[in-house]
Amino acid sequence: MDVRDFVGGHAEEFIADLSEWLTIPSISADPGHHGDVRASAEWLADHLRAIGFPEVEIWPAGTPQSPGLPAVFACWPAAEPGAVVALVYGHHDVQPVEPLAEWDSGPFEPAVRDGQLVARGASDDKGQVMVHSLGIRAHLAAAGAAAPPVTVKLLIEGEEESGSPHFADLLRAHADRLACDVIVVSDTSMWSAEQPSMCTGMRGVVDAEVCVRGPDTDLHSGTFGGGVANPLHAMAALLAGLHDADGRVTLPGFYDAVAPLTGRERALFARLPFDEKAWLADAGNSGASAGEAGFSTLERIWARPTAEVNGMWGGHTGPGGKTIIPRQAHAKLSFRLVAHQEPAQVIEALRAYVAAHTPPGLEAEVSARGPGVRPAFSPIDSPAVLAGKRAMERAFEREVLFTREGGSGPEADLADILGAPLVFIAVGLDSDRIHAPNEKVEIALLLKGAEAVAHLWDELAKLPTSR
Repeated sequence: MDVRDFVGGHAEEFIADLSEWLTIPSISADPGHHGDVRASAEWLADHLRAIGFPEVEIWPAGTPQSPGLPAVFACWPAAEPGAVVALVYGHHDVQPVEPLAEWDSGPFEPAVRDGQLVARGASDDKGQVMVHSLGIRAHLAAAGAAAPPVTVKLLIEGEEESGSPHFADLLRAHADRLACDVIVVSDTSMWSAEQPSMCTGMRGVVDAEVCVRGPDTDLHSGTFGGGVANPLHAMAALLAGLHDADGRVTLPGFYDAVAPLTGRERALFARLPFDEKAWLADAGNSGASAGEAGFSTLERIWARPTAEVNGMWGGHTGPGGKTIIPRQAHAKLSFRLVAHQEPAQVIEALRAYVAAHTPPGLEAEVSARGPGVRPAFSPIDSPAVLAGKRAMERAFEREVLFTREGGSGPEADLADILGAPLVFIAVGLDSDRIHAPNEKVEIALLLKGAEAVAHLWDELAKLPTSR
């Protein structure tokens, strides 16, 4: 039996198992569902044991003082000692489901409609985790083997949708058990069902708040206007000055560490069938694209860093007029980062920028909301990425192109703490409505993903080991 025959022959069983898992409301952001997250981990652990993984454990996250939600670890040792070790990363927690009224069926009552499986977590990320369950069985059946040609480890966390607050510490605590040559991430998307692709990078993010303070109290604008500095005027100038006329961010040193796009990457991005008019329509019917000059829209949202004003307030905002000079002004900012920027360095650059542009008589303070998330990146010519590309092309039987993603996750921590390269193997779509009502996944793509995973182990087995 070949890989495709096995996958097709076990499709109904696969969807039944996935649907059972999807009934568990493992919402990590809601303390009322933390018991369900634990139940989800237990379900996955039982499933992995049932399909043959020799080692399966549930790992608690956090500490007694700051408890977290469990991850599932599994290991299937290779047939031969010294083989390549691959670690698969995914997550079993899901997003909240509100507004409930916008779901066509219960978010935890999986429904198959028009070749799609609809439920919270169907695409992000339970469906894509289960691809590995079917894929490794397909590989073993096709090869007539009892063990894969590479050691396959799984680490499926339970806090990704809550910002992975304990994940880095979990990686450090179990670094010896997680040691690997390559990290396979199955928590992203493809360009389309017709054009398979691989993600090669995810932007990082860091948030900040700026407060500009002036007089001790609001002042009468007739008595004091024109004589003292206005915090709102200063804030408006600070925010307007964040970008120059070409849309480049003006923070000192902001671009110093940015990995430039290669000519080949730009050429490959340009081959994607991108309809900017349709994209603008999906972007809330935006009237025109905008951003850093000299780059296409895809290049800007995938591979260039940004500074965004998320909110600003101060002074009188209620009904009617109130002629004052306000005592304070506030703004919330966020920065999307690309390889090899560091969140802490960007915050320090923001502090330097604000200090240099705050007028006399005013005080400004910059506070960061947490450490941020670091960007992740895999060169398109790296051996791991090329192995993944070959596996995807064997499954889809056509050329696989490359994308990046604007979202952020814990992939940088995985790569840095474990010291291994990333390869993104995923079959979700941007149209899967992840984080929204009626989340769905294309069943046919899940099955193609299982084929790709089945081929991946042979392709990764060709890589040199780094241990």
